[in-house]
Amino acid sequence: MTSSSARRVLLAAPRGYCAGVDRAVIAVEKALEQYGAPIYVRHEIVHNKYVVQTLEKKGAIFVEQTAEVPEGSIVMFSAHGVAPTVHAEAAERNLATIDATCPLVTKVHKEAVRYAKDDYDILLIGHEGHEEVIGTSGEAPDHITLVDGPEDVANVTVRDESKVVWLSQTTLSVDETMETVDALKSKFPNLLSPPSDDICYATQNRQIAVKKLAEDAELVIVVGSKNSSNSIRMVEVALDAGAPAAHLVDFASEIDEAWLQGVTTVGLTSGASVPDVLVDGVLEWLAERGYGDVETVKTADESITFSLPKELRRDLRAEAAALGSK
Repeated sequence: MTSSSARRVLLAAPRGYCAGVDRAVIAVEKALEQYGAPIYVRHEIVHNKYVVQTLEKKGAIFVEQTAEVPEGSIVMFSAHGVAPTVHAEAAERNLATIDATCPLVTKVHKEAVRYAKDDYDILLIGHEGHEEVIGTSGEAPDHITLVDGPEDVANVTVRDESKVVWLSQTTLSVDETMETVDALKSKFPNLLSPPSDDICYATQNRQIAVKKLAEDAELVIVVGSKNSSNSIRMVEVALDAGAPAAHLVDFASEIDEAWLQGVTTVGLTSGASVPDVLVDGVLEWLAERGYGDVETVKTADESITFSLPKELRRDLRAEAAALGSK
């Protein structure tokens, strides 16, 4: 181990909650406060173990399928978005719904609908099975082909090479996505790009910050859950940017002290669905081991906020009861 006086932590800024996650978590809390427990949530509201467990203690019930929600109840859709078929399922079960889909994901959904209406083949860059990809694909299933990375491009076929556009999951690695886009453009020279980048501002900002950490840190710790796409990508980005080691942890207790062997500088950041309390826990853990010197590395300012779902301004219990009586 290095001498304690030389040890330091580089703390990324921005890190943690993005505007979409903040909106979704507050929406669950407000719904519980306004309507009382239980509030059912289809899938994890955001991909973070601590957040889900905290909301469960307050009265949220997380389910995988709409069919698990009792008729006449309130169900919230997660920040990752859902397909139109899910809205139809909720209506069939007389459920009052709160849509906490991140507005940036909603933007991609609307782009998919628009390009499908114009009869484009849509190449959706994303990871198979991710909730966001399932939701976006459901907007135009007959027009969307999933492209899961550059190695998948060789298998892609389209009906008309003059009418093809790419969209992407919002939480991907910017570099990997553009690598996929470049491969697609080589195959389809007329490939159209969406009006604006689909990868969200927060994902990009956190990846830029982790690249900066990787310049000086021998070890990068990313706080985030194993099912969080943007958190996983940050570990990959850190390694690609030259960090000798990078690891993903949910809690400080998951850090292996062996990772600190010979490490002078630790880079610390967190995924877009991670509350600061978890980062504070890691800072305390590191300070107890001599890494008490903390320097913030700021690469961007974030001031974006999103208004809460409009459904929180209505009496949903009454609406659910009315639906159930029909």
